[in-house]
Amino acid sequence: MSQAFDAVDVISAKRDHEELSDGQIDWVVDAYTRGVVAEEQMSALAMAVYLNGMSRREIARWCDAMIRSGERLDFSGLSRPTSDKHSTGGVGDKITLPLAPLVAACGVAVPQLSGRGLGHTGGTLDKLESIPGWQANLSNEQMRAQLDDVGAVICAAGTGLAPADRKLYALRDVTGTVSCIPLIATSIMSKKIAEGTGSLVLDVKVGSGAFMKDVDSARELAETMVALGTDAGVRTVALLTNMQTPLGLTAGNALEVRESVEVLQGGGPPDVVELTVALAREMVTGAGVDGVDPADVLASGRAMDVWRGMIRAQGGDPDAALPTAAETHTVLAPADGVLVRLDALAVGVAAWRLGAGRARKEDPVQAGAGVELHAKPGAVVRGGEPLMTLHTDTPERFERALEALEGGYTLAPEGSRPDLLPVVVDRVA
Repeated sequence: MSQAFDAVDVISAKRDHEELSDGQIDWVVDAYTRGVVAEEQMSALAMAVYLNGMSRREIARWCDAMIRSGERLDFSGLSRPTSDKHSTGGVGDKITLPLAPLVAACGVAVPQLSGRGLGHTGGTLDKLESIPGWQANLSNEQMRAQLDDVGAVICAAGTGLAPADRKLYALRDVTGTVSCIPLIATSIMSKKIAEGTGSLVLDVKVGSGAFMKDVDSARELAETMVALGTDAGVRTVALLTNMQTPLGLTAGNALEVRESVEVLQGGGPPDVVELTVALAREMVTGAGVDGVDPADVLASGRAMDVWRGMIRAQGGDPDAALPTAAETHTVLAPADGVLVRLDALAVGVAAWRLGAGRARKEDPVQAGAGVELHAKPGAVVRGGEPLMTLHTDTPERFERALEALEGGYTLAPEGSRPDLLPVVVDRVA
C-alpha cells in the first residue's frame, strides 16, 4: 500500500529545523499508530523534536492528530458541569484522592482518568489499589453511571483514548525524550481533551522531584498546555506548585491513602490541605459554579461522604484496614538543628527502592512500602530523634533506600530559616 509521505523525509525535515506540515503530522501520527512507521523511526523523530522543538502550530496539530487516533468521551448530558485535574507528578502527590470527592461535594462532576506510576513519582491507581477490593477498570458506561450517582470517579483510562499517545509515551520512556515540552504537553492534553471534560486545571510541578526543575521551564510547559486546552474549547488554567520538597508527610501507596483520609476528616498536613483547596477552587470556578467555598465544604465532612461512596462504587471497602509493611527502619537526626532542606527526589527514589514504585510497567508494587516523614523543612530537631521511617516488606531494600537519602537533607544551626518555594508558585491562564 502506497503512503502519502515517507518517514525518512519527515525525520529529516525536523532534523534540519524545518516545520512539519499539517499533512506530515497527520500522516506520521496515524502511520505510527498503525505500525507503518517503525519504532526506530519514531524514536529518531522524537529526538529531533526534543532537540529542535516545535512551533505552536505544530504542537496544536500534533495534539489534534493524537486525539483523532482514538475515541472521544462526551459528558455533556450529565446533570452537573464537569471539571478535571492533571498533575505532572511528584513525590507524595496524593492530591487527587481528597480533591476529586471535595470538588464533587461542591456540585461539580469529576471524571478523573489516572495512571499507574513509573519511577519515583508513583501513581494514583497504585495508591487506590491498596484499598481492599477497589477496582481501577471501568467501562465508559460504568464511569458515566458513577458520575451521575456519586459525582466523582477515579479510574484507569481506556485503551480507546489517544492510542497514539499510549505507544509514543512508552517509546519516550526508553529513548531519553520524556522531558521534551512539546511531547509532554501533547501527551497530557490529547488524553484530557479526548476525555471530554468541560474544564481542566493543570498542576505543573517545579523542583527537584518534578520533570521541570526550574520555574521558567514549568511556566513554558504550563503555557503550552493551557493554549492547547483553550484552543480545543476546554476552559484551562494551570498552577505551578512546589515539588522541591515532598508533599505532605508520606510517599508511598497505602501511606498516602491514609494521609488523604486524614485530610478528608479535617486534619492532614497543611501543605496538602492548602494545595487541595487551591486546586478545588480553580476547578469549581472553571466549571462555572458560584457561591461555594471548597474550604467550607471540606470542613463540613461532605467530601468524606463522597469519598466513601466513590470507593464503594468501585468495589472497595472504605472501612477496611490498609496494608502495612512488614518491616520498618527509622532514620535519626545526627545532631540538633533546623531541617532546612529535604530533597523531594531523594525521598522519591528511596520510596521507589523500598518497593512503592516500579522500574518497568509490568513490575508489581508493595502497597505498604514508602517513606514516612517526621519533620519538614523549618522544623527544629534534636539529635537522635526520628527524621523519617522507611517501610518495606523486603528489608534487603533498606540499604539502597538509605543510599538514596545520603545528602538528601540538610540540618543547620538553630535560628536558620529554609529557603523554600511557596506551595503555589504561580498561576497561568
